[in-house]
Amino acid sequence: MPCRSSNGGLRGKAEAARLKAEGVKAGVPDLCIPIARGGYHGLFVEMKFGRNKPTDEQMKWLSTLERNGYMATVCWGAEEAIAVIEQYAKGRLRANL
Repeated sequence: MPCRSSNGGLRGKAEAARLKAEGVKAGVPDLCIPIARGGYHGLFVEMKFGRNKPTDEQMKWLSTLERNGYMATVCWGAEEAIAVIEQYAKGRLRANL
């Protein structure tokens, strides 16, 4: 059931305009696991690599998701994301309710 957003990566102006016209929203996290575990409704992961940092739009999305009962986090690299997803799937990451 995991999914990923179709809006990741840098785009040219024409591609960005086309995606905006299709309703794609800036800042939506890269990965979504819509399965409830450990007090959360689902898991959202924003993927980063190296010195790349989350944008203001990405941080707003993560904050909004957390306020609405989802676990939302930033992972730097695949290994960290895999570890977070595995712990979430086992129900070992708990919400601060």
